[in-house]
Amino acid sequence: MDTRIRVAVVDDHPLFREGVTRSLSEIDGFEIIAEGSSGADAVRIAENLQPDVLLMDISMPDGGLDAIPAILDVAPAQRIVMLTVSETSEDVTTALARGAVGYVLKGVGALTLAEAIRTVAAGDGYVAPTLSARLISARSEMPSKSALIASLTPREMEVLELVAVGMSNKHVAIELDLQEKTVKHHMTQILTKLGVTNRTEAAMALRDARQT
Repeated sequence: MDTRIRVAVVDDHPLFREGVTRSLSEIDGFEIIAEGSSGADAVRIAENLQPDVLLMDISMPDGGLDAIPAILDVAPAQRIVMLTVSETSEDVTTALARGAVGYVLKGVGALTLAEAIRTVAAGDGYVAPTLSARLISARSEMPSKSALIASLTPREMEVLELVAVGMSNKHVAIELDLQEKTVKHHMTQILTKLGVTNRTEAAMALRDARQT
């Protein structure tokens, strides 16, 4: 039985992409099944090939961060790892809030990258150690839940309130007379603004804000 981890690499710099592909191919346990250079490529690869792990840059055509929700729409189980030079807490938080499960800086060596991919493929999350402490510090300085909830638009509040009582995106769309893709967009914005990773955490944030 083939136990190799199937990886796709999406980056708009050919030399970097080729370097990652070559490095991983030389390490036992990895198979590069696809390459791409844009967010649209990443969506297509995830939908058609379903790699175990999708490595994706942030700065590329169509935008890596914007591609995350689109990828998860067509391949909800896709494991996405951002491989980028960006060290900003905002990019890390946004990537994780939108559904990425890993965040690796481009300066790492091949063995470190391989270990991060193995970690993610096994079902865990991975954030570059140099960023973890910064994230913890940033979270400790985050506004209160009440302030975060107050940052939502009236429409986002309507969506969140319905999600909080257990409605699916489809039923929220029916209730508010919206298209389901519009509800998904609102949910992406809600998760990002609240700094949470899923609808359950968003519902808990609403509950907590109302209890304070």
